Amino acid sequence: MDYISLLQAEMKPAFGCTEPIALAYAAAKAVSILDEFPNNIHARCSANIIKNVKSVVIPNSGGRKGLVAATVFGAIVGHPERELEVLEAATDEDRRWLGNLLDANFCSVELVEGVDNLYIEITAESDEQRAVVRIEGGHTHITYVELDGQVLYTADALIKQFQDTCPMTFESIYDFAKTGDISGIIPQIQQQIDYNSAISNEGLNNDYGANIGQLLLVDDDNPSFETKCKARAAAGSDARMSGCPLPVVICSGSGNQGLTVSMPIITAAEELQKSDEELYRALVFANLLTLYVKSGIGKLSAYCGVVSAGIVSVTGIAFLKGESKDIIEQTLVNGLVSLSGIVCDGAKPSCAGKIAISLDGAFMGYKQAKMNKSYAKGDGLVAMSVDDTIKSIGVVAQGMKETDIVILNEMLKH
Repeated sequence: MDYISLLQAEMKPAFGCTEPIALAYAAAKAVSILDEFPNNIHARCSANIIKNVKSVVIPNSGGRKGLVAATVFGAIVGHPERELEVLEAATDEDRRWLGNLLDANFCSVELVEGVDNLYIEITAESDEQRAVVRIEGGHTHITYVELDGQVLYTADALIKQFQDTCPMTFESIYDFAKTGDISGIIPQIQQQIDYNSAISNEGLNNDYGANIGQLLLVDDDNPSFETKCKARAAAGSDARMSGCPLPVVICSGSGNQGLTVSMPIITAAEELQKSDEELYRALVFANLLTLYVKSGIGKLSAYCGVVSAGIVSVTGIAFLKGESKDIIEQTLVNGLVSLSGIVCDGAKPSCAGKIAISLDGAFMGYKQAKMNKSYAKGDGLVAMSVDDTIKSIGVVAQGMKETDIVILNEMLKH
């Protein structure tokens, strides 16, 4: 398994929540194919895209939310070569133009069923031309490009999870993080440390969303190590979900998961005065383990992704501290079976609260492992091995498709 290539493909900087940015990227790509700016744009999206774009603030947009705003803004700003950083170059003139096009009903959005959970199709039409761009399975994974009925490009969707062709195991990830050559991924790991720490500090020092990160520190002059971990991770999400114009290095297609899996480990390394090498290896372990856990769940699901990232983050802290492999495995399993089932109701400020809750429960699972009080094999979803437990969690998450529909329908009432 080429873990370095996997991490290089997954650990990308994203400017804003990845679902609205994916919409903006697809729109920018469609417009770039045309010889002139289109007269109208139509977006066809899966339920999970709609759910995750509905309530989150689009960065650099002047505080706007929603699918139409994300699509139109991407069409205006352009620069599809920037992928998930496509909106970083937006100007005041772009924002004025966005307001005009929103008033003019320039864009329409349609729910499409029976497709991958991550599905976007953009049709952009001018007087003379019609372009179609389709994204499936990954936030920047274009599978289809058409101009005036002529197919310019096709690719397979990323619907099959990577473990089908590149099997992962807990032990292989552990061994690689312990002794493998990680030099090829250190630049992106360092970028994750720098970017995610910066937006976390922004959330701790300014007013964003529900300010969960700050609330965790209220009236606490000497916060515990665990509280610091929760506050720093939640604060990054506070800022990100409310349109903060700072990038995040993502994990499993999600900035919130990238923040959740990294900030507690970064905090622990600072508190414990660990070396750069020890921090890098712990983050390699945690990012890979998040991808492994999420491989059965899927990038978008009714299963809340920050829950798995929070559990893995504390598992990564156990790794950073040099705990035995058995303790590390038990920490992961205890967290997964205690916390799995928290639902995703889209990207928005309450994600920060779920980050704090998941980290709190994960720390309890770590203490259980340390005190030899872990859940017994065969109880509930605790399987006979850590890999089988991860597999079971994925099966449960895949079985929550009807839950996803119910959540979206309830969200659309408001």
